[in-house]
Amino acid sequence: MKKPRITYFLISVITLTVFLAFSSYGVVLAQEETTEEAPPPEEIKLSTTYPVRRGPSGTTFEFKVEASYRGEGERTFDLSAKAREGWYASIQPAYEQTEIAAVRMRPFSPESLKIVLIPLKNMSPGEYVATLEISSGDLRDSIDLKAVITATYKLALSTSTGRLNTSVTAGEDNHFALILANQGSDAIENISFSSDKPEGWSITFKPDKVESLEAGKTQEVDLTINPPGKTIAGDYAVTVKVTSDNASDDLELRITVLTPSLWGWVGVGIVLIVVGGLAVVFVRLGRR
Repeated sequence: MKKPRITYFLISVITLTVFLAFSSYGVVLAQEETTEEAPPPEEIKLSTTYPVRRGPSGTTFEFKVEASYRGEGERTFDLSAKAREGWYASIQPAYEQTEIAAVRMRPFSPESLKIVLIPLKNMSPGEYVATLEISSGDLRDSIDLKAVITATYKLALSTSTGRLNTSVTAGEDNHFALILANQGSDAIENISFSSDKPEGWSITFKPDKVESLEAGKTQEVDLTINPPGKTIAGDYAVTVKVTSDNASDDLELRITVLTPSLWGWVGVGIVLIVVGGLAVVFVRLGRR
């Protein structure tokens, strides 16, 4: 009589176990079905591989940006770019020159865009950030793009008159005005002067060194040329140079050496003595 009760008990336990197993499996399936059926949230995303560009003042900066859209259907997204004052920002298709203000996008079909940043004037060295925005209804995203202006260094040496020739008197200090200009975008420091000159000549600069010259500024330099007193009259070449750690320039001058006035009078005296001597000789010969 006990065996039937045990059998019924085992059958009940097995039945309950099977029931619970199928119930758990059904819950898992229901969860999986629910997960698969839930649509992903809509999203618009901007990305770029190179968000920072570098170049000297006057450079046009181009950025490639990819727009990715996830959603249920096609949508039109508005585009806008905000740049710093003094900059012009243009949004274009990646491989065209046409400016655009919106783009029609299909889900999971990325669009490549090109953002061109143009400085409208000479910009000081530094970092300039522009922001690209894309939006459609509640969907929106933005990305920052950075243009880094690097410093340029350029020295220019010229004369105050624009002429590259001058006349000097041998044996005397002859002054000649030079103009040094910083045509770069940043200050230039530790500027010094030198020259290539004929042997025995004295050439000096005042000032002989400029500690710092700001961008766009000029400095007048007094060039003193003193050829030796016995220099033969004629044309000579002198090269003046300006150098710094970042930039340099040179200027070739044609120097015409004149005979000193004292030597001129001495020459005149010698000529008069010779002429007088010849006159005396002719007079004496004439009397004979």
